[in-house]
Amino acid sequence: MTLSRPVRIGVQLQPQHAPYSAIRDAVRRAEDLGVDVAFNWDHFYPLYGEPEGMHFECWTMLSAWAEQTSRVEIGALVTCNSYRNPDLLADMARTVDHISDGRLILGIGSGWFEKDYESYGFEFGTAGGRLDDLANALPRIEARFEALNPAPTRKIPVLIGGGGEKKTLRLVAQHADIWHTFADPEVLSHKLEVLRGHCDSVGRDLNDIEVSVGVGGRGRDGGQAGEPEEEGSPLLDLGARLFTVGTGGPDYDMSVLEKWIAWRDRVNS
Repeated sequence: MTLSRPVRIGVQLQPQHAPYSAIRDAVRRAEDLGVDVAFNWDHFYPLYGEPEGMHFECWTMLSAWAEQTSRVEIGALVTCNSYRNPDLLADMARTVDHISDGRLILGIGSGWFEKDYESYGFEFGTAGGRLDDLANALPRIEARFEALNPAPTRKIPVLIGGGGEKKTLRLVAQHADIWHTFADPEVLSHKLEVLRGHCDSVGRDLNDIEVSVGVGGRGRDGGQAGEPEEEGSPLLDLGARLFTVGTGGPDYDMSVLEKWIAWRDRVNS
């Protein structure tokens, strides 16, 4: 893959176990530190810690972030396709795009957290069925972008999260500007070859897709990842360019994020 794309650092401010005042402070601090992208996530309950703990909704939060920030791109990592009509989601995205003066990334995936579905009355179905729904939704979102008045301020970048080789990576090849995954170098190398095959089959240049990887901080299992030089450099060599650190409430510790921002600045210098 091309090495010309600069390294970017994202932060996922997980909207759990914190009052909104702490989340508002966290997104401001992240922007002041120099992060490139601030993400939240699209769930209705915490993913770890106290399962009934404090939690806030994704897209109303993004509209607030659009006003609270001035430089960083913002988005969900990722929106669950099942939770909103695709045409409505496109309109919501267009609106946040305008509020932010063109800083929205539309992150989207097929959904997986069964508790969200059951509690809010969405049909959970099967993993394959949810991916089929996503495949049907993406052209509708693209068509709605074309029909909206006013139009989006730019081509809103679409980020697709997931690593399924038959369906998800084909959707990435067809629709995504950014592909997000959680993968070590060996897995990432394999997935990129699969994605390259899908890109070839649909007439797309793999280099047109920014590769995004979740790193550092605490993941779903609560574990701590390695230092940026150790963890990031092998992924960088394979073509990853957006590296996203997760942090949760109530404190939103930025110490790991600061290390990745410093690493980015060394790599890009």
